[in-house]
Amino acid sequence: MRVIVQRSLDSSVSVDNKIVGSIDKGLVVLVGFTKGDSSKDIDYLADKVVNLRIFDDENGVMNKSLLDTKGDILSISQFTLYANPYEGRRPSYVDSLNQELAKPLYEEFNKKLESYGVKVATGIFRANMLVNIKNDGPTTIMIESRR
Repeated sequence: MRVIVQRSLDSSVSVDNKIVGSIDKGLVVLVGFTKGDSSKDIDYLADKVVNLRIFDDENGVMNKSLLDTKGDILSISQFTLYANPYEGRRPSYVDSLNQELAKPLYEEFNKKLESYGVKVATGIFRANMLVNIKNDGPTTIMIESRR
């Protein structure tokens, strides 16, 4: 499992020109799954995301977590996080988990985030989405459940 975490001032996701999810200050989390991912990966990354200290404290030092700042999460499923662009000109997506297996894991991940008391907004799984991110910093961090 792989996530891209972006600190955000406000962000939204639209499908067919209609906003289906939005947040104020918090995190945009792009989420990808690969073969072998399980609840163990979800537990690890959900805990890591909500406790990652990337928000400024009173001294301007990244020392506060999403839980400390009471921020929200915009969670976007993104199979392209497992793209392999190294051979040829068109990326291969064979390492991305198929949709039948990925969707329940994505839903479980979002429920796990919510279990921390965090508001989680989402896009629509497999839809063509327009994601509008106001990246604060910019601060963008990639985290994998297995290195």
